[in-house]
Amino acid sequence: MTIPNSIAITPELVASHGLKPDEYQRILDLIGREPTFTELGIFSAMWNEHCSYKSSKKWLRTLPTKGSRVIQGPGENAGVVDIDDGDCVVFKMESHNHPSYIEPYQGAATGVGGILRDVFTMGARPIAALNALRFGAPDHPKTKHLVSGVVAGVGGYGNSFGVPTVGGEVEFDPRYNGNILVNAFAAGLAKSNAIFLSEAKGVGLPVVYLGAKTGRDGVGGATMASAEFDESIEEKRPTVQVGDPFTEKCLLEACLELMATGAVIAIQDMGAAGLTCSAVEMGAKGDLGIELDLDKVPVREDRMTAYEMMLSESQERMLMVLQPEKEDQAKAIFVKWGLDFAIVGKTTDDLRFRVLHQGEEVANLPIKDLGDQAPEYDRPWVQSNVRAPLPASQVAAPADYNQTLLKLVGSANQSSRRWVWEQYDTLIQGNSLQRPGGDAGVVRVENHPTKALAFSSDVTPRYVEADPFEGGKQAVAECWRNIVATGAEPLAATDNLNFGNPEKPEIMGQLVGAIKGIGEACRALDFPIVSGNVSLYNETNGVAILPTPTIAGVGLLPDWQKMAKIGSANDGDKLIMIGTDGTHLGSSIYLRDILDTNDGPPPEVDLKAERRNGDFVRSLIRNGQVTACHDISSGGLVIALAEMAMASAKGMKVGIREQRGPAHALLFGEDQARYVIAVPADLANFVQASAESAGVPFRTLGTVGGASLIVDDLIDIAVPQLTDAHESWFPAFMA
Repeated sequence: MTIPNSIAITPELVASHGLKPDEYQRILDLIGREPTFTELGIFSAMWNEHCSYKSSKKWLRTLPTKGSRVIQGPGENAGVVDIDDGDCVVFKMESHNHPSYIEPYQGAATGVGGILRDVFTMGARPIAALNALRFGAPDHPKTKHLVSGVVAGVGGYGNSFGVPTVGGEVEFDPRYNGNILVNAFAAGLAKSNAIFLSEAKGVGLPVVYLGAKTGRDGVGGATMASAEFDESIEEKRPTVQVGDPFTEKCLLEACLELMATGAVIAIQDMGAAGLTCSAVEMGAKGDLGIELDLDKVPVREDRMTAYEMMLSESQERMLMVLQPEKEDQAKAIFVKWGLDFAIVGKTTDDLRFRVLHQGEEVANLPIKDLGDQAPEYDRPWVQSNVRAPLPASQVAAPADYNQTLLKLVGSANQSSRRWVWEQYDTLIQGNSLQRPGGDAGVVRVENHPTKALAFSSDVTPRYVEADPFEGGKQAVAECWRNIVATGAEPLAATDNLNFGNPEKPEIMGQLVGAIKGIGEACRALDFPIVSGNVSLYNETNGVAILPTPTIAGVGLLPDWQKMAKIGSANDGDKLIMIGTDGTHLGSSIYLRDILDTNDGPPPEVDLKAERRNGDFVRSLIRNGQVTACHDISSGGLVIALAEMAMASAKGMKVGIREQRGPAHALLFGEDQARYVIAVPADLANFVQASAESAGVPFRTLGTVGGASLIVDDLIDIAVPQLTDAHESWFPAFMA
């Protein structure tokens, strides 16, 4: 049913648009009258959490966003970082959580499509994608359906568009039963002197609509994404967008061809809140007004109202301000690629946002106030209770170390993700140097003989819940460590902050604590946040997700021939642990998956040690002294060793007797700032001497060789048996 613009604005209608009574009063005060129905929709889109960041803005401003390599920080479609030789990498991560729960295939597919557009809107050709996925308990009735749909959606869009998926995460926890997370990351390459921004410049210039036609899909999507879920979830299906990767591939090629002509003054992807958000942001950033004539917007459905056109989130669309004299040339490019090209408005000098439809002015609003005057909240928050320390002596040791290790490598959260990533094209474009399954995905920089980029995304939600500050630090540190483990220099990061309802002080406290931890780690590791996304209200029937501040990062390898992999060890190599002995079992997967408890604080993150140990490991890799490298994270030392043994299909003989402390803490402790490296036997003494002189703690572990992973008299498992346990969980679950 279509609703006329003259509809009565009732308190119920205001509430259904996600606006609180005091926010509606603020609108009345701003414009001095009752809004039209279309204007109410515009305010709802611009002032919801998803577009305005009204609960998080205050804290996001505290994050470090500048650095010697940062060309463009937050505030644009994506962040831009210099990678030398006149090249730059453009990247961002975004959530598509709510849509993917309602309609898993299209929700995930359009999440991938949206993040790719964010990258090529800046003038970059996408070269890599990652996705961080969180699902409910494996035995929950919806989980298998959601995994199947989301993975098919990510692969269906990314594979068809032609971008390799080089890494990511998949985890299960009952806390995501009613609200899964789909965080999509994309990165692209551009020339540093050819970056395109969204700030409109010049008065009376044409505002051009590019790409696919506008339909009714996704109307109100951004508002839906800023609300909790309840039993009415199925009714929200029409708010989910529908994607077409082949149209988007044409849009990419047409945009890059157009950008090369010098015709583009400003360009903005139509993502959340569609035409509304893209037009308002372009005008407001350039201190200009915008006038739109909706009769000129290409539509694919009959009798669309102004409200529907302004709030549609139909995919594969862009808005652009164009040099008027290049109009014919620009149009010819889009017609050639089979895409719509329509002049739908103009820039003005009056700072008004005007929308015309069928001869009637359906909206006339102050453009700056739509964005800049959005409510900003300093929401009350409480600090999480600090958990009491949990000495390893108070944690039961395993009765059978072999069975414990097999259970962990074959568990829902530690098993191989091959079933997932084999559905993605990981090699398209021909530049992938490391496929998923290692520490980071690595992609060669085309047209450069030696340069490559490393990508990783990480967060440990159980740590963040136990201590948001330390958990926030750890998410950054692990991402940084995974990049270092390939030999790359970590350059910058993007964040995707997924939390519950910020109106609850304890949830707001998780968000504040995590941002403080992220900020401290990014400063200590010179790893600025250059783009990102906040996804709040991830709750169903009052049950919040685990706090999940995902960090995705990019690193630079000057020479990919000196890159390290997790599974490239050779027989006879010496195994050395960089970092301190394992002691910390609080909040570990040993506790969670073997002892069925969540006690204790997370491991403390010593950022000085992270920096020192990581810089040392990178220098060894770059000097060609390391044959294989893996960071130590969930599951501790023994899981890192098992993963290296499986990846190289080689056994290892390891001794931990010299180490101080209980064996189960040495093997399963999740202390941070640690790596396992394999080095040629003739270099082992030199590497240890180097560590000593650099003040880096280390421990010799043993030797690569044989057919089994052997640890003293505690563990003796054939590598094929480990691999079988590791590889079989996911296919069996999905069968």
